[in-house]
Amino acid sequence: MKNKTLNTLALLCLTLFSISTIAQDTNTEKYTAHNKGKFYVSWGGNRETFSKSDIRFEGEGYDFTIQDATAKDKPKGWHIDYINPTSMTIPQTNFKAGYFISDKYNVALGVDHMKYVMNRNRTRTVTGYIDLPADEDGSIYNQEFNGDPYFLSEDFLKFEHTNGLNYVYLELNRFDDISSLFKINNTDIFQLNVTEGFGAGALYPKTNTTLLAKDRYDEFHLAGYGTHLNVGLNLTFYKYFFIQVDLKGGYINMPDIRTTSNANESASQHFWFLQRVISFGGRFRL
Repeated sequence: MKNKTLNTLALLCLTLFSISTIAQDTNTEKYTAHNKGKFYVSWGGNRETFSKSDIRFEGEGYDFTIQDATAKDKPKGWHIDYINPTSMTIPQTNFKAGYFISDKYNVALGVDHMKYVMNRNRTRTVTGYIDLPADEDGSIYNQEFNGDPYFLSEDFLKFEHTNGLNYVYLELNRFDDISSLFKINNTDIFQLNVTEGFGAGALYPKTNTTLLAKDRYDEFHLAGYGTHLNVGLNLTFYKYFFIQVDLKGGYINMPDIRTTSNANESASQHFWFLQRVISFGGRFRL
């Protein structure tokens, strides 16, 4: 009887030990160990740099090109508008939503709200012509441009994608946990990741233009396409929340930019851009 009791106790202890071991194994696997099936969303801001660009303006009575035009962004700095629902589209912003198709790869849909302001009141090389009817105010600018330097006054031209230079894109990214390189063991508390990817999409700017004394034009219009590469550093806290910094470089080509209320008048340009982005977001399992 005594041996039978001891055998029963031993079997019970072995069973409990086995269950405990399985439970421990389950508990030791971190939530952050796998990403497949997780969804993420982020919101942030950016600063931009643009390359020089030749901008061609075409319309009824004019066709001229400004060579090597320069531009700048229009930052708002750290501002409440970034989180104010009534004005959060005013600053330069970045929105992204993605889904992990595997532990290391995700697909994302993003919208970069950049701002492009052509530097005016500058002297630039201009080619082409302006030959407007004498009854138009802009006829004071009538002339042939032979590639000589010309002063681009604000009265002559104001050209901005400030509401904005909207880049809507699809993206494929790779995501790698590098926490172990820094001896970070509990990644459910803090995790360090690097990400890199590429994408392409459409440009849907709201271009603010005043050209040759014509009425100001400022409407959304599908103007062209873009493509980009990006690399980023992701800091994840308490499994779900992250801060990410990205460096994104790309190419934009807009052959059909609306400049006036006349649909037959337009501008075209292409240029390179570089973005520095900081964003905040969350990553959750669906």
